[in-house]
Amino acid sequence: VSTSHLQLAAFAVGTVGWILCTVSMGIVEWRVWHVDNTTIISSGIAWVGIWKVCFISYLHVSPGYREQFCHKFSGHDSFIPHEIFAAQGLLLIAMFMGLLGLAATIFALRNVYMGITHKTLIAPFFLVGGCFYIFAGLCVLIPVSWNFYSVTHNQSIAFPPSYYMPSSPAAQEAGAAIPVGIVAVILLLLSGTFSLSYRFPMTANTVMK
Repeated sequence: VSTSHLQLAAFAVGTVGWILCTVSMGIVEWRVWHVDNTTIISSGIAWVGIWKVCFISYLHVSPGYREQFCHKFSGHDSFIPHEIFAAQGLLLIAMFMGLLGLAATIFALRNVYMGITHKTLIAPFFLVGGCFYIFAGLCVLIPVSWNFYSVTHNQSIAFPPSYYMPSSPAAQEAGAAIPVGIVAVILLLLSGTFSLSYRFPMTANTVMK
């Protein structure tokens, strides 16, 4: 037990990182667009996420939203830029990989705290869990970095007329999802590093298999 404190911390840090990864995927504010024409976009601000685009409007209101119009992206929408498509797929993969990392770490910690001394039931699962954490972190890093690059270069999106969105904003900035994603990346990579650093203690009473 005394040799696995860092791996227990890895589980805690990885859990928070996985939660933040899931949260960033659901947040619509990946890009914050500032527009000049407020005829439909009443507040002059629109939020572009990886699953939908939303803005406050007093003319068009979506069912279930209060004074807010949202239009969900479809898998057949050809106008969606590559970085948004990549974010959709990679974040789903990251969420799944992070879950596998948590499962592997939980299994290894269970064996440690139950006094099971078989090396094959502890060390490999910490290593596998660490690899899953790191892979999940990289899967979050790519879309976060790519979308942040698009924001800093004020890249446009050719929305169809039904979205009531201009093809390019007057200005845009990074939304809340990007810093949340960055924190998730840091925590997942840190958790993976902690898990991979595990060294099985070699004692006379250890059963080696």
